[in-house]
Amino acid sequence: MGLADPLPALGRAHRRGPVRRPRVSESPVFLEAQRAAAETAARTGVQEKAPIVTILSRYKREVLVAMGARIAENVSFYVLTAFTLVYIRDVRGLEASFALNAVLIASAVHLVTIPMWGALSDRVGRRPVYLLGAAGIGVWAFALFRMLDSDDFGLTVLAITIGLLFHGAMYGPQAAFFAELFGTKARYTGVSVGAQLASLVAGAPAPLIPIALLGSFDEPRPGLVALYLVACAAVTLVAVFAYGETRTRDLAADHAVPAQRTGRSAERV
Repeated sequence: MGLADPLPALGRAHRRGPVRRPRVSESPVFLEAQRAAAETAARTGVQEKAPIVTILSRYKREVLVAMGARIAENVSFYVLTAFTLVYIRDVRGLEASFALNAVLIASAVHLVTIPMWGALSDRVGRRPVYLLGAAGIGVWAFALFRMLDSDDFGLTVLAITIGLLFHGAMYGPQAAFFAELFGTKARYTGVSVGAQLASLVAGAPAPLIPIALLGSFDEPRPGLVALYLVACAAVTLVAVFAYGETRTRDLAADHAVPAQRTGRSAERV
């Protein structure tokens, strides 16, 4: 029995009209802001500026905060999931399966705990959770390589898992934190600009810098890679700590959260 000709079926599908693609509706906050902007434009005759113009004029500081917050998160993920594979195989001389299985187990724990970190940030705030992750990855950097050097599978899994737990403390609240940095009409553009610029500055060279710092596989310098993680963690700590808590901010507001005042919390809506 021959195969049925698929062309008639395709022709019938074409005659039924174009295939409807699923759509994600805009949030009520954005729709309300869009309606208000249209009313203002109709009343005043002044058209709203493009979001990128708004970002560059009103949210420069918030873009820098988003970039700084991503530095440790982005770099640590590459080090923990990609560089460790190279280190375990080429420096420690172990089987590739040893490294892959360790990263796989740690990643499974990471996947489960990311939503938990996000939920915790809903309760206690974005900054405390994010700062915990950044500080943790900086402190853990040296312990990571000491445990990897043990060549013990259990310690290797534990080393990568703890590192990814600290990464998750940054990644879990990140989406909400970044969204709360910007006003409604500029939110999508602001988050995109801040996150993608950080990917260019930190994420793109992240797989290459640790290899360069490590030097020779015969005489490796993992301490320099650890210092690289510490430096990235310091940048993120400064960026997040210098900005006010955003958890209770009204997403319909157009103004960014002000900087933290000395001795007082800057948490505002």
